[in-house]
Amino acid sequence: MVAVAAGTFTVVTSEMLPVGLLTPISGSLDVSEGTAGLTLTVTGLVGAFSAPLITAAVGRIDRRVVLCSLMVLLAAANLLTAWSPNFTVMMIARVLVGIGMGGVWALAGGLGARLVPAKSIGPATSMIFSGIAIASVVGVPAGAYIGELAGWREAFLAIGGLSLLVTVAMAVLLPPLPAEEAVALGGVMRLFGNTRVATGLVVVALLVTGHFAAYTYVRPILEEVSGVGASMIGTLLLVYGIAGITGNFVVGARVGRSVRGTLLVISVALAASVLLVPLIGLSLAGAAILLVVWGLAYGGVSVSTQTWLALAAPKAREGVTSLFVGAFNGAIALGAFAGGRMADGFGIRSVLWLGGALALGALMVTAFGRVPAADAAGSESAD
Repeated sequence: MVAVAAGTFTVVTSEMLPVGLLTPISGSLDVSEGTAGLTLTVTGLVGAFSAPLITAAVGRIDRRVVLCSLMVLLAAANLLTAWSPNFTVMMIARVLVGIGMGGVWALAGGLGARLVPAKSIGPATSMIFSGIAIASVVGVPAGAYIGELAGWREAFLAIGGLSLLVTVAMAVLLPPLPAEEAVALGGVMRLFGNTRVATGLVVVALLVTGHFAAYTYVRPILEEVSGVGASMIGTLLLVYGIAGITGNFVVGARVGRSVRGTLLVISVALAASVLLVPLIGLSLAGAAILLVVWGLAYGGVSVSTQTWLALAAPKAREGVTSLFVGAFNGAIALGAFAGGRMADGFGIRSVLWLGGALALGALMVTAFGRVPAADAAGSESAD
């Protein structure tokens, strides 16, 4: 279980790493910060398409073999990113990161039920997704710190090395994992006809697009709006990361009581923390407070939305997880792209208004959309 959680942590950290390094990457490769944000867009977009495609393509191949192969690809892609002499090579490398990330995330999400006794499936699945949630909030400050101390290329070298270590851990620690059944692409696509699944995917899309429209550009926001010096960026992002980890485990412990209620709170907190930056985030202290709220809110997004989808399609574990990964990463790509266009066209503050508006949209869909049947039953959800 630790090896699988380390795998999900590594792939999502690889995806998120450019966020805290946009300024030095753009300067080194001679592109704008909005263009540098495409390093996140392309990875998310490729991950969105690769998750359901890889799940269907691997058929009955042993999942341990597939996971290890994808981790090797991820390591190579990160090393290529570190070497990139120009932006074109960087983008090729980030496409490869997207393939490895989408495949590992989609396959790992359904392994909890196969690695532990039935009574421990819930905690095991939470552990797997905690790797994703922690990576979403820790990967960025970690990259910023390494980038500040050694350089942005060294940050990608570090995650490439970690990818190789996790590959070895998976090869040694995981048992053989023959496919339970081949997952046809058509069967995955038919899950869109489940209105509760579709509602959950829309909530994922709105929350994650809104978050990344703003958070992809958090470094220039802190520098230009809040007036924070470069030496404090890593510290503030670490504060955000700690809040995000806390939010993940707090939400994980409570989401079973009411997934809709949890997502309503998350949507309100996320919208407020983003929209208030131009009003009360104009100092170091104000920015720190809002980053704590932002981290607490976003830290609970992955576990709460994955819980929604698991309740909506309990008999299609790998299929619905691949759709979740696809929607999540498509939203990352769209958010980073839309934020970049807003930042280049209307200034850095505009990404905050976009992020807040989309979080409010998620609030409305959550409030009035079709909730999973188990959640509506209350006691069944708690079970």
